[in-house]
Amino acid sequence: MSSQQIANHQEDAEIFHGDAVCKQKAGQLLEEMSLPRGLLPLDDLIEVGYNRITGFVWLKQRKCKEHQFTAIGRTVSYDNEVTAFVEEHRMWRLTGVKSKELLIWFTISEIFIDDSDPDKITFTNPTGISRSFPVSALEIKE
Repeated sequence: MSSQQIANHQEDAEIFHGDAVCKQKAGQLLEEMSLPRGLLPLDDLIEVGYNRITGFVWLKQRKCKEHQFTAIGRTVSYDNEVTAFVEEHRMWRLTGVKSKELLIWFTISEIFIDDSDPDKITFTNPTGISRSFPVSALEIKE
């Protein structure tokens, strides 16, 4: 499904290849959307694409990755293809991202920062259940 969605949005997209440039472009995109740079800690990226007209973004990595966000005590799994629609402070129709809650993996479908509380970032699953955490917990420490 993700590959088909990527194909549908490639025509007017900016597409980048190679791990170093892809990490740089992914970080720039997160900054541009006013989202924390540590939100997508992906490794061995092979492609990043962004269609500014539709707001569709995709990231491809060689293999799936699990990342432990120690500041919030959560493990997050990133599939080899991660896709989303993006706008200021928001990613929605997200695919390829799951969070572990106790022993169960939950799909994350939306991530946003509410203007009424810009210090919190909220993760929502397709059923509408959400959790909020401090934005600072997902920032990259320089």
